[in-house]
Amino acid sequence: MENRIMLVDDEAGVIKALRRLLMDEPYEVLTAQSAEDALTMLEKSPCKVVISDEMMPGMKGSEFLCHVKEIYPDTIRIILTGHASLDSAMTAVNSGEIYRFFMKPWNNMEIILAIRSAMEKYDLLEENARLLALVRKQADDLKAMEQRYPGISLIERDADGSVILPDVTDEEAKELLRELSEGDETLKNGQ
Repeated sequence: MENRIMLVDDEAGVIKALRRLLMDEPYEVLTAQSAEDALTMLEKSPCKVVISDEMMPGMKGSEFLCHVKEIYPDTIRIILTGHASLDSAMTAVNSGEIYRFFMKPWNNMEIILAIRSAMEKYDLLEENARLLALVRKQADDLKAMEQRYPGISLIERDADGSVILPDVTDEEAKELLRELSEGDETLKNGQ
């Protein structure tokens, strides 16, 4: 996914200020002036990070970000507000709905660093998911090999932890290599 951010605020001046702040950052920035518009836009253009104002007409930012979490659980969510109490901020952050919570007026460097950190978090979670899928596939492949060649995954070790290889004649090694290459062709052909 591209490094795309969505800014959601009913005040055009806030969106303009945030766009200006992010002008030199390597992000595609989408904007919406309501939660409803933002949800429609997210269907067509998923984002790694969504930054929303809390106090908007129609749907509060925290409610909007709950919807984002349900539909796009990997999207990192940040909230901005000028009207929140410390209790509501802590509740939002602690419930896991919100990655960061900023009061207006915000500190520009803190916002930039939070967005960079959110992008890194998104990318790390995506990479972890990719690696987990790879490990699962390799485990499945190993199970299939073990079924076809029982004992192939058993490894004997000596007292020092070195792998002990059984004595295999040249003829047995050639036969095993032939069988393995046939198995590879069968797997490649989807059989």
